[in-house]
Formats: sequence, C-alpha cells, structure tokens
Amino acid sequence: MKIRILGAGPAGLYFAALMKRLDPSHDIAIFERNPRDATWGFGVVFSDRALDFLRADDEALYRYLTPHLENWPDITIVHNDTAMPIAGNGFASIGRLELLTLLYGYVEQLGVKLSFGAEITTLRQMGEADLVVGANGAFSWIRSENEDRFGTTTDWRRNRFIWYGSTKAFDSLTLTFRETDLGVFCAHHYRYRPDRSTFLVEVEDATWQRAGFATMSPDDTIRHCERVFARDLDGHRIISNHSHWRNFPAIWNERWSFGNVVLLGDALRTAHFSIGSGTRLAMEDAVALFKAFREVGTKDVPAALALFQQQRLPPMKKIWDAANASLRWYEDMDRLVRTLSPVEFAYSYMTRTGRVDHAEVRRRDPALAASYEALRPEVRG
Repeated sequence: MKIRILGAGPAGLYFAALMKRLDPSHDIAIFERNPRDATWGFGVVFSDRALDFLRADDEALYRYLTPHLENWPDITIVHNDTAMPIAGNGFASIGRLELLTLLYGYVEQLGVKLSFGAEITTLRQMGEADLVVGANGAFSWIRSENEDRFGTTTDWRRNRFIWYGSTKAFDSLTLTFRETDLGVFCAHHYRYRPDRSTFLVEVEDATWQRAGFATMSPDDTIRHCERVFARDLDGHRIISNHSHWRNFPAIWNERWSFGNVVLLGDALRTAHFSIGSGTRLAMEDAVALFKAFREVGTKDVPAALALFQQQRLPPMKKIWDAANASLRWYEDMDRLVRTLSPVEFAYSYMTRTGRVDHAEVRRRDPALAASYEALRPEVRG
C-alpha cells in the first residue's frame, strides 16, 4: 500500500508507525514543511488516563516514551493567593520537540521516509497514492480547500491566549487565576523537563483590549505578564518561542474523508488546550484509522475510511464536547473568580465539563468534596 502523509506531528507519525509495523512492505512517506528541529510551543501533557489508553494499544511505544516524561499525581488551582491542591488527577508532560524527535527516530527505524522542509501546497505534489492523510494541523490547507467535501465548521472563540514557557519548573500542572485592575489573567503552567515549564497565558477579550496588548511589543507583553504572575514565577523569566496572541478555533468536520483523502489530529478537529488532550486525540485517531484498515484490509480504502469514522466518532465526540464545555468555562472566568470562594472555584473547575459529578469529586479528592459539602450541604444527596 502506498501511503502519503502531510504533517509530521503525533497523528501522522504514529499512523505511519502502526501501518509499517502491520506490513513492512507498505510504501509510507511523510512530508513536513518545517525543518526537523523546529516546533512551536513548549511542552505537551498526557493525563494518566491517556497514558493508560496508550499502554493498552501499544505497550512498546508506551515503554519507549515514558522514561522521558515528567510526572506528578495532582493538579493545583490557584485562586489569587489561595492554592488548592486537588488529588486524583495525575498527569505527565514532555517537551513537544522532544516528543517529535523520539517519534521521528521511531518511525525511521521502521523504514518510514521523512521529508522536512517540504512545501507541499497541492495534493498533486504528493504523487500517486492509495491513501493520502491530512495530518497538517489546525490550519490544514487540505481541509480548508475542501471544506464543502468535509462539511467543515470553524468557531473562532472569544478569549485570547499566548503560549509561553518559563525557566521555573513547577511542581504540578497548575491553573493560576489572578485578578488585576484590567481583569483576570489565567496561567496554565507545568514543567515538561527539569528546568523548563510551559506557561500559557489566557485572558478574556475585554481584558486583552484594556491591557493594550494589540499595540504592545513582544518584550513589553512578556514584562506585563511577568508582573501579573510575579508571585508565581519567583524571579524566573517568561520565555518566548515566536509566541503571539491567538484566538482558539473550535473546528469540526461532519465528513472525515473523501475519495482516498482522510484527516487526522487537529486537521480533523480541535480540542481546547485546557483539557490537555490534543496529543492523545491525535494518537487515538491514528490507532482508530489503523484498526479500520486492519479489519477491512488495504484493498477497499473507502470502506476502511467509513469504518474509521463510524467507530472513532462516538468516543472522540465525547472528548470534543468536554473540551468545548471547558472552553466556555474559561470564557466566564472573570465572573467566576470574582464571585466564588477558592473552594467553590476549585470545585467549579473540576466539574466544568459535565463529565465529573460530585461522587467522582469525592472519589478523587475527599477533602475537596468535604469542603464543598460544608458550604453546600445539599450536594451530599
């Protein structure tokens, strides 16, 4: 089978590895527009549940990646100066470039061909293929040029965010919310190696406007954020990797393929960064597409692509819906920070997607449940 993949992110790389392991005779090539050592952002996270899924699907890859992960058992919610550690929420992280580098080596050992600096702008440039995989991210031109075929909808959300890093290595995945005279600033921060952390800053649009970020220089923007989070950074610096303010596009496709072309990862749908599941979803997409071909065989590509959407849609849609619920919660964070106590705020955060009820809060963190029950006795049931 001749497979051509656009985009050397987790989705495309992992699908290539799975198909090559299934049949080493498959002719698989991946085209990536960026250089081998280039990436945006800093670290990515996996929940313990995501790692459990990976281990169940691919024990070998799980063992290959886990020695490189930073791990912690809890998360922390900071409501101004009150820190609320919340048990039962284990996560692991890794630098995005380190993850990709590991995956590059993994697929190359299997015989997959990787081409970097490949500026592919038309399907014709990829040559004849039995299967073309669009795994080229949220701004995929394959999708944008075929939106009618895919049934694409894009909902640009209101909040602004900027993806920084920091020289401070934080102890856990932490969500820090600080009130200022301009509005609430939220930092999503976690270490991804012993001396570095992701430090993503998010604000409501009105806060962004009042701060004057539209006309502020990159250096002044960093200095402003360092002042807001001075107590959290402990003298450490915020660092940029071509960081700039963005709005989040909530992308969905009713149809995941046409002909022999299929979408994976962020090209297929975006999941808000606040649930830390983008890399997990990308890799699970790859597993599901691989399983569809393993079940149907490689001779009937349309049947395999139809089965892929049929089997993958229900579990993926649940996570996508949860991500959108989380996104909307952050769009109301100014009101929530102002009106809720630290305990209420942490509880609201834990239950924001609708997938965690009070019984689950009690199971994960009995202390948080008890503190909330003291304020709201009616939830005891």
